[in-house]
Formats: sequence, C-alpha cells, structure tokens
Amino acid sequence: MRKAQRAILVVCALLLTQLGSLIAPAYACGCGAMVPGRQATMGVDRETSVVRWDGATEQIVMRFTVNGNAPEAAWIMPVPSRADVELGDPDLFGELDDLTEPEYRTRHYFWPRDDDWPFASDDDGASAGAPPPGAGAPPVGVVGRERLGDFDVARLTATDPDALRDWLESNGFELPSDLAAGLQPYVDQKWEYVAVRLAPENADATLAGTLDPLRLSFASDRLIYPMRLSRLADQPQSLGLYVLADHRMEPRAWIGGDKPEVRFAGRVSAGDSPALGELAGEGRTFLTAIDQYFPRPERIDADHELRATPSDTPYRKVYYDDELRMFAGVPAWLATVGAVFVVLMLLVVGGAVLRVRRRAGGVSLPPR
Repeated sequence: MRKAQRAILVVCALLLTQLGSLIAPAYACGCGAMVPGRQATMGVDRETSVVRWDGATEQIVMRFTVNGNAPEAAWIMPVPSRADVELGDPDLFGELDDLTEPEYRTRHYFWPRDDDWPFASDDDGASAGAPPPGAGAPPVGVVGRERLGDFDVARLTATDPDALRDWLESNGFELPSDLAAGLQPYVDQKWEYVAVRLAPENADATLAGTLDPLRLSFASDRLIYPMRLSRLADQPQSLGLYVLADHRMEPRAWIGGDKPEVRFAGRVSAGDSPALGELAGEGRTFLTAIDQYFPRPERIDADHELRATPSDTPYRKVYYDDELRMFAGVPAWLATVGAVFVVLMLLVVGGAVLRVRRRAGGVSLPPR
C-alpha cells in the first residue's frame, strides 16, 4: 500500500512539473533579455547579428529566430551611449551567408577503407561528408519612442534598475524578478537602454519564426557586444556574429561559453553584397564570422569585447568529400596491384623461358 501511495505521489509531482513548464514564461536572452508576456512561452533558437565598427561608431543589425506561443514580448538591450534604432535590411543575412559559405572539396585516397570493396558490407546506407543620466536626473528618462513595423521601440536612460523594471512593467511587460540585478552593472557604468515590444500588428499572431532585423547605431570607442543579460536565459543559447572592421577580430574571452569558432575571415567590399554596401562603406573591409554556443547561460559573466588579431589571416571553412581514387573505372589500388602482379608474372615466365632456351642450346648456366 505504501509503495502504491509513493508511486502516485511521484506521478503527481512529475505532472505538476510538466504543467509548470507549460505555463511558466521561458525567459530566453540573446544580447539582451527576451521576455514574453504572462503565461506564454518563448525560446530563441538562434540569434544572429552583424556588427560594424569603424573605431568610433558601432552598428548592430540583429535578427532573432524564435519559437513559442507568445503574442508579444519585450526585449531589453543595454548600450554604452545614445542609440538610434531603425529596421534593418532582411536581405543582409542571406547575402552574408552566401559570402561566408563553406568550400566543398573532393579528397582522394588510395587504399580501400571499411566501406570500400572488399571490406564493404551488403548495406546500401549512404554516408555524408533623454538627457544622459546623472545628478538630478529622473530614475527613468524616455529619450524617444517609435513604432517600427511590428516593433514598439523605447530608448531609455535609468539611474535605478528597479525603477527601470517598474517602468517596463507599467508598460505591459512581465519581467523576471532578477532582471534588476542583471542591469545593475550597466546602471553603474551609466549605459542607456533600448527596450523593444515585439507586438505583431495582427492581434491573432504569435511570435514564431524569423523576426524582422533591427539596426542599432551608437558611439563607442571599443567594439563591444552586450551579452551579460543572457545569463538570465533558461535554455542553451546559440550566437552567430558577423563582424565588420578594419581587421580580423576575435573575442577577448569566452565569457562562460564554449570556445568561439571562426568559420570565415576575409576582405569584402560593398560590391560583393548590395545589402552590405551601407554597412561596409567604401573600399574593402574585413569580415569575420564567429559562432559560439552557451550550453549553460548562467555562466555568462561579461559582455563580448572584440579585438584585432595579430594578423589578418584569411580563412574559410572547408568540408572534404573523401573518394576512393579510380583509374578507368577501376579502383587505382586494384589496378596498381594487378599491374605489379602482371609484371612479376612476366618476369618469372620470361626467366623460365630464357633458362629453357639456354639449355636447349647447350649453354650451361653459371652456378649461383
């Protein structure tokens, strides 16, 4: 009887846990904090950004791919100075994908492997290769507010993270209780904030799929990509960065994620991509494509700051398709072994014939 009661309690606990995961907001953060409305779920599958820095001004074009059932959500991003916000060009990311796509090469090998005859099995399975905050300033100042497509954008200053959270909540956004603590380092540095309400004009729509990109511009004497608020995420995060600068760039630190992976580095120009022209400017600029995975977002401990590498070494990821080398439709190893065998046989036969002829002519062979 006690075993049966214990089993029932375990089942109930599991059901309550699953139910709680269905109604609780899934706080997913990218470079800022993505926060859905009450009793809605949202996850950021992939955050991709293009960052352009000329030594004085930084531009960030951001695109999110999300899933869930939230009809609206808030996105909060700290910026080091006053930001301008506008819609980005949706074609930019596709063109950059084309510019940085991997190269595919065929690589031949000589000796047969496990999947080649005579070692292959019978299986046919295929294998593949406001004013600035300060003394006397209000705790929250609204620099500007505008509607950009499905985005309601508010540019804010704040001297108190709790006041900022209260302002956002009073404007209809549910926020995680620990957001104020996450904002404190930015308040201490007197940063400003871009708050975005992702609310489709269609009242029946939900936020899913790839959202329109947003473009932020602000003054900065260093190339920095805000990531600290991403520690509030409750699921692993995937980040893709296209960095445009005078030189090849790299993160100064891993900031709590896996090792950043460079998948492309090279010079590009405005002519290589129409959508890239406005960002790249005149002449050729260096494009570095970086991917990073954060399996445990709570370990993120800083913003990404990027620096120039010691040299502008170009790089493109290469995928190899290994193929057995063939000769006239026959595996080269088999043709080679066959040819060697034939030559050896000819030598043996030729030697035997020579001996027979010499004996027949009465010529004795010298002793060995």
